Amino acid sequence: MPETHVRRRAALRSRLRERDLDALLVVDLRNVRYLTGFTGSNAALLVHAAGDDGTVFCTDGRYLTQSARQVPDLERLIERPCPPALAALAGAKGYGRTGFESHRVTVDDLDVLAEQAEKVELVRAPGLVEEQRVVKDENEIEALRMACAAADRALADLIEHGGLRPGRTEREVARELETRMLDHGAAGPSFDTIVAAGANSAIPHHRPTDAELATGDLVKLDFGALVDGYHSDMTRTFVLGAPADWQRELYDLVATAQAAGRAALRVGTAVADVDAAARAVVEAAGHGDDFLHGLGHGVGLEIHEAPSLAKTGEGTLSAGMAVTVEPGVYLSGKGGVRIEDTLVVRDGDPELLTLTTKQLVVV
Repeated sequence: MPETHVRRRAALRSRLRERDLDALLVVDLRNVRYLTGFTGSNAALLVHAAGDDGTVFCTDGRYLTQSARQVPDLERLIERPCPPALAALAGAKGYGRTGFESHRVTVDDLDVLAEQAEKVELVRAPGLVEEQRVVKDENEIEALRMACAAADRALADLIEHGGLRPGRTEREVARELETRMLDHGAAGPSFDTIVAAGANSAIPHHRPTDAELATGDLVKLDFGALVDGYHSDMTRTFVLGAPADWQRELYDLVATAQAAGRAALRVGTAVADVDAAARAVVEAAGHGDDFLHGLGHGVGLEIHEAPSLAKTGEGTLSAGMAVTVEPGVYLSGKGGVRIEDTLVVRDGDPELLTLTTKQLVVV
């Protein structure tokens, strides 16, 4: 998709000109991928504010063939390490004010950059590419759809083949779910899969153990698939055997809160107000202190990125933002429920990407 990356770099150049920068040194590999399509493990990019003619991509000799295929439209520098080599090149090209991703550069790295950029004024420019990445283009949204579909299908297979049953361990369920995501086209899991059974389901980010699933347990699965560099994120909570009254009541409460959060996803809405819409439901039921985290987060090339749907979140929603809505209520020592979807904010209703039912499933 060379034309997609050309458009993204053009949009970034507008940001550079607004900040009176001649160039930007991009060192975060996810940002390099976003701007060029390169998927290797070592690269950096010097984006010229005037155009692609002065933009230079850098990688090392291991990626000669790959970079020629994935980044055919930019001047290429084969060097290692790339950031100081590009900083020196910025000076040679006369790029006076060169921004750099200060949030991704260590103090030691900055010293090396400064040594190589004697003719350049290095300017801290954190988050410029990430700010642009907040609103997804349709190519990104399609990758997110594919990632969510892989996760949906893997979960359906797990349930259909009896993967959730008493006697299995949390680790066994997690491994099977991750394998089934691979079977459905994922490059890997988005993050370490969470499987939390019984009292462990009350721990928001419980790591799977050798604890066995048992009849009567709530079982919380939080997982996602990685497709073309993009992450899906979904949580579903099941019950093994007939649910107790308290389990059904807890599930219904979280489902109502999750529906309120989804309904609040409207262009122009403050992100803190989206959190508040779901949190009010939980607080009205007397469980405000048991909702232990923000409502959701952005998702894309990173599993957690802007915007933050939380009390402390800043800004408003824009069309094209991809976010999660994931309220949870956790009763320590007893059990917890979380229900999470990945959605895209649209001009009308949000687009739901995770399609697995949110009805309480009794296994």
